[in-house]
Amino acid sequence: MAVTYTWTCLLLWISTSTQTTTPDAHVTCVFLEDCVLPCSFQPDSDEVIRWLKQEVPVHSFQRGGEWSEHEQYAGRTSLFTHLVSRGNASLHLRGCGPRDRGRYKCHVRTSAGVHEAHVIVRVEAPIRALSLELSRLSGYEEVKCTTRHVYPAPHVAWATDPPTAQPLRPITRKLADRQGLYAVESRLRRLNSQSELTYICTVNSSYGSQTWTASLREREINGVEGKDLTIPCHAPHYQPKSSLSWSFTNHNEEALILTYDSQSQLSSASAPWEACARLDVLKVPLGDGSLQLVNPVSLEHTGTYTCVYSSPQNTHTEHTGVNISAVTGERMRSQEESRWWIFAVVIAVLALALTGILGYLKVRGNQSKPRKRPEETSEMKPVKETTANERGLSESSPLTTGETLSTNVNILTP
Repeated sequence: MAVTYTWTCLLLWISTSTQTTTPDAHVTCVFLEDCVLPCSFQPDSDEVIRWLKQEVPVHSFQRGGEWSEHEQYAGRTSLFTHLVSRGNASLHLRGCGPRDRGRYKCHVRTSAGVHEAHVIVRVEAPIRALSLELSRLSGYEEVKCTTRHVYPAPHVAWATDPPTAQPLRPITRKLADRQGLYAVESRLRRLNSQSELTYICTVNSSYGSQTWTASLREREINGVEGKDLTIPCHAPHYQPKSSLSWSFTNHNEEALILTYDSQSQLSSASAPWEACARLDVLKVPLGDGSLQLVNPVSLEHTGTYTCVYSSPQNTHTEHTGVNISAVTGERMRSQEESRWWIFAVVIAVLALALTGILGYLKVRGNQSKPRKRPEETSEMKPVKETTANERGLSESSPLTTGETLSTNVNILTP
């Protein structure tokens, strides 16, 4: 018994002394793409290589051939056989999917001993696009943030610019399809108390390898036909200013107005917008992509204008509803009538002023006439009847005593 125990310990010591291990390696494989699980060893002769996933055989190799050992990996696994003699036992895995996640073990046995390595595999379907738009299907206005065909399910966060004290309560749904990929839709009710908020949706991948941001703002402005109008568009401070595009929508028909390229710093307008749409290319890199409409026309230029600042993994969108009012026939007639009313009021004021002046002059003329002399005033009075005695007639008067002289004088006033 003592001899058997001694030989057992000796064999265990020999086996452990000839076995080597390496720290775990971490590999992220992209969905439906090829991936390599690394494994290297000290080259020798008579190599036998086995790959296992959580102790389930995946792939085997020995001199004379190799083969897949599980139906899940049938036709999808292989080694770089021409590199095995150089100590390369890496596994080539094709068409990766969510089921390929897990901890793999590379077991290599040679005449020199045994080597083992472990690889932790993560599978990711990265975010390819992120959309942010207004939705009115629920009976009220919502801002909807959507991304599709993502794995694992990402994290969604909301914010506004400027920040609001009102709490944000988004509703987020994550649904997986048959391949295990997620469609993520997050809805946030629009805050009616503040009309020109910028809504920001940020999506982070579960592994932290990606961060996508989309922001949206809406406004409405009015213009007058024939008068130049500036439609604002300003990128947020965190938005890289790489490219800019303007489009126009009217009666559900969308048309491209112009585009701006950050590398060439040139803008290109589409027909027929060359003559009526302008962009200050010096301000665009600074975040001001405002569009100037030259001599707008009511029927042609009333609609929704959309500007989009875009860069890898970041987009900022602004929708501006523009209403160009026209001078109609009724409006022209009302303007003519208003001008006639103004003319009539002016004439009436002038007539009143002239009447007042004439009245004032007449009053002053009456006040300036000379007064009548006292003699003329006494001439206007009637003459009283007098007797001869009262008149003091002398005795030489031809009238006799006792005769009475009666004189009636009538003075006509001219």
